[in-house]
Amino acid sequence: MLSIAQRIWLSFFLLVFVVGLAVVIIYPLSMREALTDETYRLIEEQQNLIIQGSDPEQELPDSNLNFIERREATRSVGHLLLGNQSFILKGDVVPDVVLRRMWENASTLGEQAGEYQLTYRDASLFYVIRKIEVNGTPTFLVSYMWDTYRDQLVQKLWERLIWILIIGIIISIIPAIWLSNYLRKPLKVLGKRFEQIGSRNWKEPLQLKGDQDFELLSNQFERMRQSLIRNDQSQKMFIQHASHELKTPIMTIKSYAQSVKDGVMPEKDLEGMMNVIIHQSGRMEERVKDMIYFSKLDTLKDSEPNAEIIRFGTLLDEVLDRFRYQREDLRIHIEGEGVTFKGDRQQWEVVYENLIQNAFRYAESFIEIKAINQNGHTWMEVRNDGERIPEEDLAHIFEPFQMSHKGQFGLGLAIVKRIVELHNGNVEVQNYKDGVSITMII
Repeated sequence: MLSIAQRIWLSFFLLVFVVGLAVVIIYPLSMREALTDETYRLIEEQQNLIIQGSDPEQELPDSNLNFIERREATRSVGHLLLGNQSFILKGDVVPDVVLRRMWENASTLGEQAGEYQLTYRDASLFYVIRKIEVNGTPTFLVSYMWDTYRDQLVQKLWERLIWILIIGIIISIIPAIWLSNYLRKPLKVLGKRFEQIGSRNWKEPLQLKGDQDFELLSNQFERMRQSLIRNDQSQKMFIQHASHELKTPIMTIKSYAQSVKDGVMPEKDLEGMMNVIIHQSGRMEERVKDMIYFSKLDTLKDSEPNAEIIRFGTLLDEVLDRFRYQREDLRIHIEGEGVTFKGDRQQWEVVYENLIQNAFRYAESFIEIKAINQNGHTWMEVRNDGERIPEEDLAHIFEPFQMSHKGQFGLGLAIVKRIVELHNGNVEVQNYKDGVSITMII
């Protein structure tokens, strides 16, 4: 795996390679084509000067350069007049092979003028053939120019571009080094902080100043660190409260067992002592079940719950049967028995077990349970006419092992909140003039 610095350098060299490839191959080809057009333009320009005269034959410039010597001369345009049967009426003497090729092009010329190119001794010759009349006789004016001018320009431009590329590479190395160091430093700091977190040391905050993206990364890391601190504190608190919840029944069971062994009877008889031990064992069993179930819900937070159609009335009948005879003095009113919603049936049984058990504990005479389907959501409420919850406790009522206003610890409401959130819903508690209401919307 490449480091960030190695990736920067690799990207830099790939960019240089692509640019260099364009300079070495693509640019010369495109420039060669453009300069070829420029060569034909120069030839036609010289040719027009001859045609504009009164007698083209007299206008042909005299030159001491022969056909081959013109190759070494820059921007040198040669001319010759071709008559019938490829005779040279006047102008430069050219090799037979070149003359035959020119005459072939001239004899097939369909327009007034044409641009042509041939290769002679590994060099390119550009020429323009134009139909003219000399003393009333049809004649062809041939003007030509070697590729010397074009190749010299391409070579000069290519050399200058290579120098520009080399200088650009040298100059660009400086920002590349700066960028590599600029990115490496905060990433090293970040890596160090991750190592500390891996060692469960998240006390030291991370602050990266300067670049906006690094500040954003720093803020995200800080939120993660704060979340880990809260989770750590919550875990410690969970263990502390769990130990407290289990410690009391264990001590009671231990003391009563020791009393039986020593022959001391804190209760009236042995049966009474056994009942206390059984009661405390049951209490401890319930606490352990709640803690195991609460931990299980933590593992399910990233998965979708089972979705089955649940009929509200049927669900309540099954749950209320377990509590109905605990307090026969309570009136229970149910609305929306025909309401249906999707969810994990087992989890919703746990929800209503905890809510109804809580309502049975605090209600004075009346419990109301409702459900309504509205705007694609299901609204559910459990209400009792018990004592109002102190305002300062409302914000913490769903936290694990939160002590109630009657001094009891538990996980019931924390389990309710976790299950409702697993179903993409929310739950809240409110005080009313005549009691307390817990509302769920999924």
